[in-house]
Amino acid sequence: MYVNNGIDNEIRFLAQSEIRMKILSELNKCPDNVKGLVKSTKITYSSVSSNITKLEENNYIKKVDGIYYVDPMAKIYFKTLIDFKKSIEIIKNYNSFWDKHNLKLMSLDSMRNINDLKNCKLIETTPIDIYKTHNTIKKQLVKSKNVKAIFPYLHPEYPKLIEGILKNNGSVELILPKGIVKAILTPIDERLKRDATGRGKLKVYPVRDDLNLYLTLCDDTMSLGLFKNDGSFDQNRILISDDKKSYAWAEDLFKHVKHKVVL
Repeated sequence: MYVNNGIDNEIRFLAQSEIRMKILSELNKCPDNVKGLVKSTKITYSSVSSNITKLEENNYIKKVDGIYYVDPMAKIYFKTLIDFKKSIEIIKNYNSFWDKHNLKLMSLDSMRNINDLKNCKLIETTPIDIYKTHNTIKKQLVKSKNVKAIFPYLHPEYPKLIEGILKNNGSVELILPKGIVKAILTPIDERLKRDATGRGKLKVYPVRDDLNLYLTLCDDTMSLGLFKNDGSFDQNRILISDDKKSYAWAEDLFKHVKHKVVL
């Protein structure tokens, strides 16, 4: 089964057969016999039997005392394929978010673990509510005490929002293009800003180059925005989530960007 020149054939062997995938999925949960698989998969006896034979011939499963088990290496292969299919589904579900957008700052791990975003919600502006994305982000910032953010552009409300978090004894960690650092920080009360900086409550990391990624981590929620390939920020759509896996994914991306581009 595991030969270098047969990888493509192996992928096709599994991916092109929903029956084989379903059988492997059931056996991965619990070893079973043919009759049990017919019952759990709702597939005809003849189809289960013929595909069981193919899976056994290709060493994906083995039979012991009438019970079929998934081969240990096949479990790894199967999980990898399932993760890949889930990633494709996420990209398709949020096609308008990912398609024709700049992903250069996305780490390899971010792309590999993109299925961690499966519980995200796509927020899009409408002709009736053209500020829907910004207002969604604003609500997250207003009610949060601890914020980490990548702000690639200057919005007139950012200084006030940051000041509000600091007044509430919260903490703010920002990655900003060098050109907008002064514009964001200057309007904030000087004494508050100095005190927060001294206590490690305000950390600002300037970036020499333009950022092509928007990201916030607000207490237990995250939001993600992208730039289009033409260099403009897509203000019409963001992904948001309060799911733990999505939040951890966003936190890893923040660390990656901080390590990669901060001066």
